[in-house]
Amino acid sequence: MIADTLERPAAPAEALRTDWTRAEIAALFDLPFTELVFRAAEVHRRHHAADQVQLCTLLSIKTGGCPEDCGYCSQSASAESDVKAEKLMDVNAVLTAAAEAKAAGSQRFCMGAAWRSPKERDMDKVVAMVEGVKAMGLETCMTLGMLDAPQAQRLKAAGLDYYNHNIDTSPENYANVITTRCFEDRLQTLGHVRDAGISVCCGGIVGMGESRGDRVGFVHALATLPRHPESVPVNALVPVKGTVLGDMLADTPMAKIDDIEFVRTVAVARITMPLSMVRLSAGRESMSEATQALCFMAGANSIFTGDKLLTAGNAGDSADAALFAKLGLSPMAGEEPMRVAAE
Repeated sequence: MIADTLERPAAPAEALRTDWTRAEIAALFDLPFTELVFRAAEVHRRHHAADQVQLCTLLSIKTGGCPEDCGYCSQSASAESDVKAEKLMDVNAVLTAAAEAKAAGSQRFCMGAAWRSPKERDMDKVVAMVEGVKAMGLETCMTLGMLDAPQAQRLKAAGLDYYNHNIDTSPENYANVITTRCFEDRLQTLGHVRDAGISVCCGGIVGMGESRGDRVGFVHALATLPRHPESVPVNALVPVKGTVLGDMLADTPMAKIDDIEFVRTVAVARITMPLSMVRLSAGRESMSEATQALCFMAGANSIFTGDKLLTAGNAGDSADAALFAKLGLSPMAGEEPMRVAAE
């Protein structure tokens, strides 16, 4: 089979670099586009199966009413969006959604709550969700805001595999996006997660009106962590009316990142973090098939499936299955085949 010829053994851990300089990362961004994608594809094939993509499902287990003022987020209490605050979901409802995700071919089930940080009164239900999803044989991931050390340890004991906590953008640009916490708060939570023995899912958002230099700083911050995140989601901003950044882009559409620059960001992430799963995340529903194909060529090997990402739209299982068939891609080994809806 062709897939057998595309398998690549992982390089030894000692080959990884965490000492990238900004100048080196800027030089990668400046490469001719085809050269950059070629180099990223070479790195990808040395460490991953080139024709396999990890499927993940994301569920909002607590929507809206978040006290943070993230400028991109429709769930912020300060946003003038149509998203209404809801209570934490019932455990059984979450487990039902997880079972449906597994049946559709997902390998990882990610649960997100619109909190600054989880309250102790909610931890029993959160732990029960992790334990129930884990018992199904799915990888578990949560994003609940900032964690303290005891909370991280409790989630680890429940069987949590991954914790998502994005740095969002470069350290220098962070205050332009969020003012209710600082970049160092993000790093502190990542430290608690690492210390507890939970794998890290950490990336960010591009297309928020940032500069190329901010994208360099964003990748640099991730690639120079003491240990690279096991998953690196690269999101394209989904402008939502009523959010600071959504309204800004409506007024200045030229601030939106173009497709080639987005692919460059994926490629640089792949080169600098060779063993990480680079996830093509939010914004895919507005990308052409050609742009998504370029992202896979440049080293993206993970996507979110389903019709919705928290509150934003997503391409949907049927569209993904059709795209995979067109590109000759398959779900990562161990996952069920994707199904194309009947015409």
